[in-house]
This record gives sequence, C-alpha cells and structure tokens, in this order.
Amino acid sequence: MSWLPAWESFVRVVEGGSMAAAARTLGCTRAQVSKQVAELERRLGAALFERSTRRLVLTPAGEVFLRHAARALEAVDSSEIAVRNLGERPSGTLRVSATLAFGRHFVAPLLPVVTAANPGLEIELVLTDRLVDLVDDRIDLALRMTARPPEDAVARHLLRLRWVLCAASAYVERHGSPREPAELAQHACIGHPAIGAAPWGLVAAAGAQARVAVRSRVRFDSLDCTLDAVLAGHGIAILPAYLCEPALQAGSLRTVLDGWEPAFDVGRDLYACYTPGRVGVSKVRVFMDALQQRLQPLRSWACAAGVGG
Repeated sequence: MSWLPAWESFVRVVEGGSMAAAARTLGCTRAQVSKQVAELERRLGAALFERSTRRLVLTPAGEVFLRHAARALEAVDSSEIAVRNLGERPSGTLRVSATLAFGRHFVAPLLPVVTAANPGLEIELVLTDRLVDLVDDRIDLALRMTARPPEDAVARHLLRLRWVLCAASAYVERHGSPREPAELAQHACIGHPAIGAAPWGLVAAAGAQARVAVRSRVRFDSLDCTLDAVLAGHGIAILPAYLCEPALQAGSLRTVLDGWEPAFDVGRDLYACYTPGRVGVSKVRVFMDALQQRLQPLRSWACAAGVGG
C-alpha cells in the first residue's frame, strides 16, 4: 500500500497541528513528512492545506479528504488487529450488553458455560433496555433488538423474533377471546414501551391492517413484569414469543387473534454489534458460538422467522 505513509502523514499533521508534531509522532524527519504531503497533493491534484497563514489550515478539499483518510487508516488498523487476534486464546474481559428480559433468560445462563470452557476469559453482562453506546459505555459486544443496527459497527443479524398477542387461560375463560382486532377495545390490555402507546397497530398474514384504541390502564417498562401481569389474569398483552413460549406450552397462557401480528419493527430483529479493533476476535467468537447454540430453542419453538448469516 504505497499510499499509506502519505495518508498517515497527512492525518498526523492535522492531529498534531504541524509538520514537526507529525514527524515526532511518526518517528521521522519534518522534511519527510512535508515531502509525503506534497506528493499526496500532487497525486490528488488539490491543495490540502492553506499555506499563507502562520498555522496549517485545511482547505475544503483537505476537510473532505481528512474524513475519508481517517476512516481508511482506522480500517487498516482494525484489519491488522483482527488478523493477529485469530490465533489468540480468549483472555481478558468481554463486556456484553443485552436487553433486560432477553439478557436474563438467554444471555445470563451462558456466562458460566463460556467462562468454564475458557479459563482466561471474564465476562461482564450489562442488562438495560437503554440504547447503549459501544464506545462511551465501554461495551465490547451489544445484543440489540432493532430495525436499524449502528452503521459504525459490525452488525451480525442473528434472527427475526416473533411477537404474539396473548392472555392467561384463566382470563380467556372469564372474559372470552377477541375474534377480531376491534374487539380488543372491549378488553383490558397491558402496555409496554416496546409497542408504543395506543392505538395498537396489527397486520394480518393476508396483508389486512387494523388500528385499535385499546384500554391500556396498566403499563410496565419491564417485559418480565408484563408477562407476570398477563399470567395473573390482568389482561391481554403483546409479548415476544421467546418469553411466553414456556407458559404457552404449559397451557397457562394462550395466544389470541391468531393470524394477526403487531405492526411494528422495533424489537423484531436481533443483532450482535461490535466495533472491530476494540475487542479480540477470539473473545467474540467463543461467545457467539455459545450464543448461537443457546438460540436454537427459539428456532425450534417457531419463535423466530428468518435466520441471519
């Protein structure tokens, strides 16, 4: 990559504010840095710095080139780190974040299994429904349920989750089951931020759509609490199938309005997101291998549709 030294010299000049500062960082002479920048400008056919001032100021072309050059250098560094890490034994600490309910039921049980198989590895699990920042929150691997994964990270699609309308069997026996979406307005419904405020939007397999102004007098910001309230017979809720499948199989919970699904994308797609170069590839690999095995019940229960690569 014959272009790499010149690009790096240019970026270091901008970061250091002078040719001399860039030379100290790169361990070369000021003249070498100046020559590389001049050659880069000739190759690009544009001046990158204003040279009529006492200090170096980027030209408009320099500002555009800086954005691309900085990203390119980061990509080169990340690629080298990723390759070097391929042969590493997992060691150190891996910080993983997940949503509260999914993390409790599917991620937390993995930690003893993965660490037992990798004695040099420690795992910290951060459970929150808040959207974490990988850098600011020092998260190595984020498991996110989102329709829009971050563009500045590697985002691996794991699966698409199903959400269902459900109620306790005892509730259905007392109040009956809605036969069409409009009848939800006659039932007690339990809300959650993931599905937004009323009205509830629903879509049928055939493409029909409905919006119902439900009575949602009780709302929780916890899916686990929502499930507890449904099981206690307090009303109908929209829940992820992975969370209520055991109760459905046991018969204490029933689906209602079969053939209709929530018309929202938030919380449907599960992604594993990480920033390349910030975390050892081997740590991510062993954790992801274990997670994929842990997710198999979701697929066998038909709780998910479509598996990402």
